[in-house]
Amino acid sequence: MLNNKMPWSGFAPHAGTMPMNTPGTGMTTTMMPIPNTVIQGPVTPPPVPSGAAITPSGVAVPGMPGMQEESYVENILRMNLGKVATLYMTYENNSEWNAKIFKGVLEAAGRDHIIISDPATGKRFLLLTLNLDYITFDGPLNYTLPFGSGR
Repeated sequence: MLNNKMPWSGFAPHAGTMPMNTPGTGMTTTMMPIPNTVIQGPVTPPPVPSGAAITPSGVAVPGMPGMQEESYVENILRMNLGKVATLYMTYENNSEWNAKIFKGVLEAAGRDHIIISDPATGKRFLLLTLNLDYITFDGPLNYTLPFGSGR
C-alpha cells in the first residue's frame, strides 16, 4: 500500500532513518544514523614499523626474530644523498623520447620518486622510480646491509 503523503513513496521508513533521493535515478536511499558515534577531526592510523606485515583487519604484525629489513633502492639512495648520479629512465609509448638519461646531485629519494638537481642551472627533477632502469655513480657508494643496522 502506497502512502501518498510521503515524498519517498513506496514504503514507510523506520524511525530514525533519513530517506534521500538519488538525482536522475528515480531511486531512494535510506540512511540509518549510527547511535552514540562522534568523529572528531581526521583519523590517523597508528604507525607501522617498516617491513611489518599488516593483516586484513589492519593489525601490524612485527617481523619474526632474526629477520632484518631488506635493502631497497630508496634506502641505498638515501645513504648517498649529495652524490652525483646518472639515472637511466625508460618511458614506454612516448613518440618523442623513449629513453632519457638524467645526471645530477641526488637530493632526495622516496618509495616512488627520486629528486636530483643540476648543479649548473639549479633546476630540479622529480623522477618516478616506475620509469627507472638503473643508476650509475662516478665514485664509491655508501652502503650498509641491512639498511639502518650500522653493520
